[in-house]
Amino acid sequence: MTMTLREEALKLHMDNNGKIAVVSKVPIATRHDLAIAYTPGVAEPCKDIKEDKNLSFEYTCRGNMVAIITDGTRVLGLGDIGPEAAMPVMEGKAALFKTFGDVDAVPVCLDTKDPDEFIRTVKLLQPNYAGVNLEDISSPKCYEIEDKLKEICDIPVFHDDQHGTAIACLSAVLGALRFVKKDIATAKFVVNGCGAAGSAIGRLLVNMGAQNVIMVDRFGALYEGIDAKLDRIQSYLATVTNKEHKQGTLADVAKGADVMIGASAPNVFTKEIMQSMADKAIVFALANPVPETSYDAAKEAGVAVAGTGRSDRPNQVNNVTVFPGVFRGAIDVRARAITEEMKVAAVYAIANLIDEKDLREDYVVPDAFDPRVAPAVAAAVAKVAIEKGLARKIVDPEVVRANTAKRIGR
Repeated sequence: MTMTLREEALKLHMDNNGKIAVVSKVPIATRHDLAIAYTPGVAEPCKDIKEDKNLSFEYTCRGNMVAIITDGTRVLGLGDIGPEAAMPVMEGKAALFKTFGDVDAVPVCLDTKDPDEFIRTVKLLQPNYAGVNLEDISSPKCYEIEDKLKEICDIPVFHDDQHGTAIACLSAVLGALRFVKKDIATAKFVVNGCGAAGSAIGRLLVNMGAQNVIMVDRFGALYEGIDAKLDRIQSYLATVTNKEHKQGTLADVAKGADVMIGASAPNVFTKEIMQSMADKAIVFALANPVPETSYDAAKEAGVAVAGTGRSDRPNQVNNVTVFPGVFRGAIDVRARAITEEMKVAAVYAIANLIDEKDLREDYVVPDAFDPRVAPAVAAAVAKVAIEKGLARKIVDPEVVRANTAKRIGR
């Protein structure tokens, strides 16, 4: 009898007692092995690290270790389910880090909703890791947490729900724009949803040169001077988008749009809204697990290029094309931060993997299993880190690319 997805998923987790494990890199089969790996031999790297803390990246697992840290307040499409219930997602993320980037990652689920307590805890944990991947934290709290940690930590801090989603989305948008022969600077964009993901997409669009962006949320179109309670990121976006101060609902502002991006709620991109867009329209519906429109419905509405977060339809926008390579590149050069320039470089690294001649309406962004993705992203991130003086270790970006491909066996 065929199992349902729920039954199969629960069986996998139960049979394996989760998805990750700790495996020793060195043999401990003899007394000599024990003497080198533990006492007395272990004292030697301890003494060297005491004199130079940066050697902890070279002598210990820290050099390839990322913490995936959450408070469980906004998990997938499940909401505030708490740290224990968030563990399967963080553990799954760790498995993806290893599979797609050969990055050792561990779940860290914190039993607190207090941002100050969260920040202090991560700061205290910093000596264990080469980077911090923030995950599934409710907004606007996630902005405060990330910004403060970036300020006080000397390792990369990256909120994947914001920036991973934005990078993945923009790489797909660039491919789609190339396919329909439109330009990011002149195209009209509508982003529905001003939460963490949508706001990050809006900011990255602006940073990449988009001149005509309108953000939409429950209060309607965002514009400077709007009478609505905004968080500080929304307030910033109000000053740099919708320069014509257009007002109204999604249906109002989507008329004539070249690109519509959803990071909002299921089934809100109706046939009428999509048909009101410009010729050769592009739609990316990223709500999880049910998108704003299905791929098939978008195509039936006449959209030229459509994509969702689903793996069973074309043009999947998937963060797994982003975070393994971003962290691989950052930690290979011992970067102190992941910057806006690195994010933009990652966008182009992914988008440019598809040659102009190979673009199709159902192939504008590389597949998550494309073996070129993580190496390309890692090399691009490493290059920017070195150029901007954020690297503790100088490694030729092409070496980073080759080593990443070798590490993941692709």
